[in-house]
Amino acid sequence: MSVTIASMTGFARRQGSVEDFLWAWELKCVNGRNLEVRCRYPNGFDVMDGFVRAACAERLKRGNLNITLTADDKQTVPTFRVNEAALAQLAGLLDGLKGKIDAAPPRLDGLIGLKGVLEVEEQEVAPEVAERRIQAMQADFIAGLKELQQARLEEGKKLEAIMRQHLAEIERLSKAAANSATAQPAAIRERLAKQIAELLPPNVAVPEERLAQEVAMLAQKADVREELDRLTAHVAAVRALLDQGGAIGRKLDFLCQEFNREANTLCSKADDLALTNLGIELKAAIEQLREQAQNIE
Repeated sequence: MSVTIASMTGFARRQGSVEDFLWAWELKCVNGRNLEVRCRYPNGFDVMDGFVRAACAERLKRGNLNITLTADDKQTVPTFRVNEAALAQLAGLLDGLKGKIDAAPPRLDGLIGLKGVLEVEEQEVAPEVAERRIQAMQADFIAGLKELQQARLEEGKKLEAIMRQHLAEIERLSKAAANSATAQPAAIRERLAKQIAELLPPNVAVPEERLAQEVAMLAQKADVREELDRLTAHVAAVRALLDQGGAIGRKLDFLCQEFNREANTLCSKADDLALTNLGIELKAAIEQLREQAQNIE
């Protein structure tokens, strides 16, 4: 049974709660050469990082993944406390400035607003409650990661169908190029004979044997059968990879480079307009295949 291919793009969001403690995971993934995970956590939740990265590495091979965790504890009411030492130091500084500058005396709300004067004390969460929250958040993250995987697989199915269409077009053009190349020696002979007739005096003839030698040399230089054979082999290789499934993106990238190399060589060897046009169409179809292959994991 073949394994479905996956795209590198996808999105998932999971929300959960334990009593009045709420959280939400958001996962966004786009194309990338390797697997790169970027995480953003609220204060105090960096402890989740090792678990999150290990879970991603286990399930994903490639892609730039951005993970955001938000949390809101409805039960926790912050306690505010005035830092008496900081306030006393500030009052002493203000007393020392009296008479030196012409300014209105500071207001209480202005003093309280200065950094370090008013402190916020968060209520501590009981260890067993914190552990229960962490476990529930981790379970929710795994569920969100599975949703992301499913989204990537669904996108992968669409990409596979498009790629198979491009492969069929490359195969069609390769066969048409092969038929055009078969007619090349006769076309070369006809063109060469015409050029000789135009250049030489009417009463001077080129020996048939000499003409045949020149045609053979030119046909050998213009022979594209090797390139067409390799194109056919590459089409078969890509189809085998799509049938195999899994993380095949890097191999597809390599084969697309090989496709391009053969198409470029074919265009450089083409000795008539029909074959040149087919080579250009081949390059366009290969580029379309490459664009889709770059989305595969």
